[in-house]
Amino acid sequence: MSEDPEEGMLSWDESVFRDERVFEIDYVPETFQHRESQMRTLQYTLRPATRGSRPLNAMVRGPPGTGKTTAIQKLFGELRAETSDVHTVRVNCQMNATRYSVFARLFEGIFDYEPPASGISFKKLFGQVTEKLVEEDDVLVVALDDVNYLFYENEASDTLYSLLRAHEEYSGARIGVIVVSSDPSLEVIDELDSRVQSVFRPEDVYFNVYDREEIAGILRNRVERGFHDDVVSTTVLDYVAEKTAESGDLRVGIDLLRRAGLTAEMRASKVVEKRDVDEAYETSKFVHLSRSLESLSESETELLEVIAEHEGKQAGEVYEEFQAVSGLGYTRYSEIVNKLEDLGIVATNYAEVDGRGRSRELHLEYEPEAVLSRLE
Repeated sequence: MSEDPEEGMLSWDESVFRDERVFEIDYVPETFQHRESQMRTLQYTLRPATRGSRPLNAMVRGPPGTGKTTAIQKLFGELRAETSDVHTVRVNCQMNATRYSVFARLFEGIFDYEPPASGISFKKLFGQVTEKLVEEDDVLVVALDDVNYLFYENEASDTLYSLLRAHEEYSGARIGVIVVSSDPSLEVIDELDSRVQSVFRPEDVYFNVYDREEIAGILRNRVERGFHDDVVSTTVLDYVAEKTAESGDLRVGIDLLRRAGLTAEMRASKVVEKRDVDEAYETSKFVHLSRSLESLSESETELLEVIAEHEGKQAGEVYEEFQAVSGLGYTRYSEIVNKLEDLGIVATNYAEVDGRGRSRELHLEYEPEAVLSRLE
């Protein structure tokens, strides 16, 4: 009997996915693998909050895609289940990179509605947050996720100072802080003002890069929950794990599985093949770049476009083009270059220029086409 060519094809109302949400960026897995020691340390720092005391502060460090945000989400979920007297607020500093916007998110987390869009000073905002905590005799635990973005905007010290010193201005205010950094080159403590260093003595929790076997195990768990049986073979899963290990970012692998599944569906195939993974990888490998670009302001985006169009040019030449587009001065230009370098999007190096000595050159860490296409 000949095989039916339609047997391996999806019908219009079928899907390879059992639960596609398993592959979304904010999905919190029931089983959080290979982070037991980190979770124990974080639980230790927050234990005082369950008894109504100020928790210990913590510093969570590690490269992107190593489970830091998931750990915070799991931890806060546990804390909310334990007691109703503790407010937990995770602030995405990539999107809230000023002291004011951080406290606006804290206000929202405590009052369950956003503060007025204008007409309220930081002092008043700060006062309303702390007064509410004191009035209700509650503890607040703040996670400044991607705190490195506060450093890029020179807002980290002021933000932490306000949080750590709140009890001095409002007696009885109990606030614990978890700072989460995804920038391996950032020395968090060293970059803070001395006034903050004197009071910020956090427990240090490091999230190392997952090894090849750990990646394969985590992705296997996602496949079992997210795909129907036999959609992703062991061979294909191992191939995805290999690609993920090369990037060092688990998010690449999770995104890759989802996109490969969607690619297979576009072919009306009931199974994901290596060719689907290869096609999807051309997008998934830029997960970190896409996420970084989301946080850029209009002027930062304009400079990145100029750099992409003038790859390898001297900093002075790039500034002239940027100034013509934006009208901004050299000081702001230099600040943006430094931020883009901190984000790992731009690299700078010095070269000898005839008659001018050493001059800085600007290079993209990615292909110009990849950057420009994601800015559109």
